[in-house]
Amino acid sequence: MNDDLLKKIQDKYESMGENPDTYLKGLLHAKPINYWDYIEVDSLLSLQKPRTNFKDESVFIIYHQVTELTLKLMIHEIKQLTEAPAEEAIFIEKLRRLVRYTDMLITSFDVMKDGMSYEDYNEFRMTLAPASGFQSAQFRYLEIYCTPLINLINEEGLKHLPKNPSTEELFQNIYWRDAGYDRKTGKTTHTLNAFEDKYLADFIRLANAYKGQTLYERFEEFDNPSENLKRQMQAFDHQYNVKWPLVHLRTATKYLDKKGENKKATGGSEWKKYLHPKFQQRTFFPKLWKDESMLDWE
Repeated sequence: MNDDLLKKIQDKYESMGENPDTYLKGLLHAKPINYWDYIEVDSLLSLQKPRTNFKDESVFIIYHQVTELTLKLMIHEIKQLTEAPAEEAIFIEKLRRLVRYTDMLITSFDVMKDGMSYEDYNEFRMTLAPASGFQSAQFRYLEIYCTPLINLINEEGLKHLPKNPSTEELFQNIYWRDAGYDRKTGKTTHTLNAFEDKYLADFIRLANAYKGQTLYERFEEFDNPSENLKRQMQAFDHQYNVKWPLVHLRTATKYLDKKGENKKATGGSEWKKYLHPKFQQRTFFPKLWKDESMLDWE
């Protein structure tokens, strides 16, 4: 073994207060790692559990699992920006990654839009009720990491906020609750109730922990951000909060509104209205859009 390499190994474990010989002896008995073990391929491929015999249900499940893994990648990048000193070069690189991941979310929707049988989907989807895509907790975690909660309140929600709303009051009026809450009757769907029972306390804890430390607030620490940085921030905001929802809306329209049938979403939401960016009004970085519309930006 190279003497310099051996010295580095000894220094590493001694700095940890450990005996280097113990770890070197352990290496003698360690099995070589294989791709399938490292990636956990067998476990990963066992996670698809269709509820029906329709073959395209597996396409539906795998697509959404890929989406959740992509969201995990994005959260992984965002957390690094929120937890480290703000450096412009790092911000730009991470934002480019976030745009790239969002492009994956946008282009992969063709798997759903063009890759399933219309007839089969509209049969097996009925077994999925009352589950809904808006129950993706990672989607909500990502939003909390990206921007203060006030930027996730649409115009209707703002009407119901007190002057100095608490975190709990902000969540009571957050845009995604409109998928399962009727403001006129005060009734909530089982889909929303189950989601909030499982995750709301965690959302509140995370939002409180990240006050002043969201991606948007870390960006605002730059005294004179470059045009390149601002444009990368805008690109991510537009891709994630406009282009991706619109692709989702077009896909839902194909399967739920063909020939004017206007089927209901499995979670019971008014999907035509709820999915549209004009209704959600979700903007991570509002000050960057002061003089232009995010909806029309390219």
